Amino acid sequence: MMKKETKNIALKRLSEHLSEKKLRATSQREIILGTFIDLGRHTTAEELYEALKKFDSSIGHATVYRALRLFVDAGIARELNFNDGSVRYESVIGKEPHDHIICKKCGAMVEFLDEKIREAQDEIAKKYGYSIKNRSHILFGICPKCRR
Repeated sequence: MMKKETKNIALKRLSEHLSEKKLRATSQREIILGTFIDLGRHTTAEELYEALKKFDSSIGHATVYRALRLFVDAGIARELNFNDGSVRYESVIGKEPHDHIICKKCGAMVEFLDEKIREAQDEIAKKYGYSIKNRSHILFGICPKCRR
């Protein structure tokens, strides 16, 4: 999916969510969302803030944190904890739900899709009577490079 299309879908979702929650749309939220999508990676609030300073120095840390929380609530982003002391966010627009494996030494990360894992998650949810709303499965290990 092209970034422009991803941005349009994200903006539409944000607009619907804001309307539903009776919140107003602001240009700062749109700038933050556009920059978040443009980064196109797992990003921290601090990394997003640093990228935003180039466009609009009036956007503060608190505004970035609140916007990211809003994006998660709107189903635009998901929050990930890679056990590195910081919370990361990734866009879920146009992405297949996927998992991560992370090296505990160097922080290298691989995204992967595995149908067997997804089926196992579905079975577990069914067994306990849950309806899955989102997924997060993170494996930690030592990558081949660090094992040498």
